[in-house]
Amino acid sequence: MSEIVLSVKVDVDTDRGTRTGVPNLLALFQELGVHATFLFSLGPDNTGRAIKRVFRPGFFSKVARTNVVGMYGIRTLLNGVLLPAPHIGRRNEMVMRTARSQGHEVGIHCYDHIRWQDGLGKMRETEVAAEFGKARNEFLRIFGESAATAGAAGWQANAYSLAAYDCAGLRYASDTRGSRPFLPRVADRVFKTLQIPTTLPTLDELLGRPGYSEMQIVEFYLSRLRAGGLHVLTAHAEIEGMSKLPLFRDLLVRAQALPARLRRLCDIAEELLRTPLAIPVCELVQDEVEGRSGTLAVQRCT
Repeated sequence: MSEIVLSVKVDVDTDRGTRTGVPNLLALFQELGVHATFLFSLGPDNTGRAIKRVFRPGFFSKVARTNVVGMYGIRTLLNGVLLPAPHIGRRNEMVMRTARSQGHEVGIHCYDHIRWQDGLGKMRETEVAAEFGKARNEFLRIFGESAATAGAAGWQANAYSLAAYDCAGLRYASDTRGSRPFLPRVADRVFKTLQIPTTLPTLDELLGRPGYSEMQIVEFYLSRLRAGGLHVLTAHAEIEGMSKLPLFRDLLVRAQALPARLRRLCDIAEELLRTPLAIPVCELVQDEVEGRSGTLAVQRCT
């Protein structure tokens, strides 16, 4: 590819993000003629239970940098703790269907975001399969068809989750941080579901860090968009779809002027899967990413 290719993947974590952030993004994308990939959380919004992350290195610095309360709202931060956890799929299915009807790709982010992001590493294989199965069933109920893609909450993936994807027959997934599409290997096992990693830092990983004012962040992203490569940006309905919507609009407008071609991840996957033998096999490892607390699933190619 000699052109600049940018794919926007929107992770939708919460009830509020689905109800408010997604419609905001749909209006923006329609204005700019952009099609994206939306990955939905489909079960209970237990965001308040994320308080357990206080024990992770880097958690407090991220909270201070990104104004978590302002971005997510008090109501969301109490969900599942002091307030009942709203069921995202049942409350917001029309919003989700609207995203698909407007030409955007839709897929699974998770069933219970907190359970997957904070608990995947402690689950048995049968528990992982059951949790992903609940997300698949809710997706089928809402959209009337099986999901073809998934992108894990918090970029949390391991051999058990990759096996669940293979069993589900997903077309591709986007669980990882890395540099190029690949087939993941854990230990001695190579999994068959293509991974298209997030290649660019997320906005919340940059906000508040020295040298990353909002004006500098847009310039930073533009400087990373190079001809001949695939760039995958993960946006969040709760951030780019709400308080940072003007910044995100500026970024997309200026990216289009480069010009960058904005494409859905499913279209990229279809092209790659026409020549499967050309897809490299790379290790999937657990590693840290600057600006984010804890460890994530990261691509490692030798």
